[in-house]
Amino acid sequence: MPATTQQHPTRRRRTYRIAAAAAALTTAGALAAALPATASAGESHKPGGHGHLPSRYQDVQLLSFNDLHGNLEPPSGSSGRVTELQADGTTKTIDAGGVEYLATHLREARKGNKYSVTAAGGDMVGASPLISGLFHDEPTIEALNKLDLDVTSVGNHEFDEGAKELGRLQNGGCHPTAGCYTDKKFKGADFPYLAANVLNEKTGKPILKPYWVWKKNGVKIGFIGVTLEDTPGVVSAEGVKGLKFKDEVETINKYAKELERQGVKSIVALIHEGGLPASTSYNYNCDSPGAGDGISGPIVDIAKNITPKVDALVTGHTHAAYACTINDPSGQPRMVTSAASFGRLYTDTTLTYDRWTGDIARTAVKSANHVVTRTVAKAPDMTELISKWNTLAAPIGNRAIGYVSADVPNTGTESPMGDLIADAQLWYGKKLDAETDVALMNPGGVRAGLTYAAKGSEGDGVVTYAEGFTVQPFSNTVNLQSFTGAQLIQVLKEQVSGSNAASPKTLQPSANLTYTLDLTKTGADRVVTDSIKVNGTAVDPAATYRVATNSFLAGGGDGFTTLGQGTNDLVGADDLTALEQYLTANSSASAPIAPPTTNRITIVH
Repeated sequence: MPATTQQHPTRRRRTYRIAAAAAALTTAGALAAALPATASAGESHKPGGHGHLPSRYQDVQLLSFNDLHGNLEPPSGSSGRVTELQADGTTKTIDAGGVEYLATHLREARKGNKYSVTAAGGDMVGASPLISGLFHDEPTIEALNKLDLDVTSVGNHEFDEGAKELGRLQNGGCHPTAGCYTDKKFKGADFPYLAANVLNEKTGKPILKPYWVWKKNGVKIGFIGVTLEDTPGVVSAEGVKGLKFKDEVETINKYAKELERQGVKSIVALIHEGGLPASTSYNYNCDSPGAGDGISGPIVDIAKNITPKVDALVTGHTHAAYACTINDPSGQPRMVTSAASFGRLYTDTTLTYDRWTGDIARTAVKSANHVVTRTVAKAPDMTELISKWNTLAAPIGNRAIGYVSADVPNTGTESPMGDLIADAQLWYGKKLDAETDVALMNPGGVRAGLTYAAKGSEGDGVVTYAEGFTVQPFSNTVNLQSFTGAQLIQVLKEQVSGSNAASPKTLQPSANLTYTLDLTKTGADRVVTDSIKVNGTAVDPAATYRVATNSFLAGGGDGFTTLGQGTNDLVGADDLTALEQYLTANSSASAPIAPPTTNRITIVH
């Protein structure tokens, strides 16, 4: 697949920001000290009242978010809530998200801040609900333009449809096969997508701009954007064809030196890779009991090795919320943030710029996450945008495809929604080939659950096509492959070994596949071999089993290399069609389908 050339849209120069300002920050993990006693942040007046002279220190507001995934409307169920830690140690949940509210919050946060820049940590598009996904995410790019997003890194989902389609989202133009959706040509993103570590295999050069510099009244802050090096492992092979993904740390360090040579000493890294905080509460004190102790995962080693030239890290990918300090290689604390996902939070970071040195005064950096509550007024321009695209999507999205008797959540190691999809793929697989034995679904491919409460006018319990699309937006095909019993056992062990050893990926099994996951053990031994049964009978290593998966898994995705070695491939329709047909055939208004009981995997702690 040809990679895009390094072209970028003409940016709108915004001398004055619309909107908004933050209430006082409740600093989560603030970097210790205040400014020197003699310093003042802002602009000082000349004696006599003629004009202004900039003071030494200037506070710059950095607003950031990540992993929006085209969630223009408020996400439903647990995907639309955040957990807040209370002063007495208890927690409460808050409904959050939706660009109508995100726009209002960001505009309010910017008020009174002349020096404000808005950045994102990737996955703005991809795995999107119908209102965006049906139109190849043009609605989300339009919304981000209206949000006055300044810059974002690419994430792995920006490559779901390949580098050429990413280039179209950046530069504009109608879709090559779907054409134009309205009477206006799609103009593309007003903001640059940064892809410093994504190279064209033939040229060896980044497919998009590696960095971008924000400037105002002599203040200069550089932004370097990267996605996780393992993007090829979590995206379909076609999406990354012709591309090479480089190490995050090496890439950021390289371009930090280049920015410094250009006189840019204040640098923020936008990294689509993240960590896992010790608490699911967005306002948890990540630095308690010690710097970095409250977070684990890939971002920790990345943060510890990125050059001290970089002053702050905006991260993503794990859909977690945190504002932590992790020491850089020189031993100095550095802010690392993530704003969960789906537009439920935004991060407000104060970067104190030292005009004498051109660098950020690290001791003054503070940061906190804020909830995108739905108690504020909706932004009218976003309401209008959503209405426009919903009108176009309605004939497809409002169609009923099934009925559920209760919420089918996408939570837990084994989720009811994951089980339901696996059951649907086994049922569909048997229609293609009666010899189909089991089905396996990757957890990352399950983007949401189904809610019982009506989202629109369809009625409680009704599952619409739009809701199904939100659950499975990737258009992967259902693939049948033959494996030996020994290979099937190996597939299950790959959930907790190899590239998945540190962060296990638990496949969601169809109802007739059961086994024990013993978390007291390590590596592949956590899957207890003798416990693996199909239809109540132990798996025979020498027998042949017909397995249904989606095309992403069938290509060895998510570290399941053995799934890429199947034989006698048979390719069916897309996975959403399989789910739709299953729900239509097995549920009705008078006999809705019940959420599966998650008892296929026995977990030992």
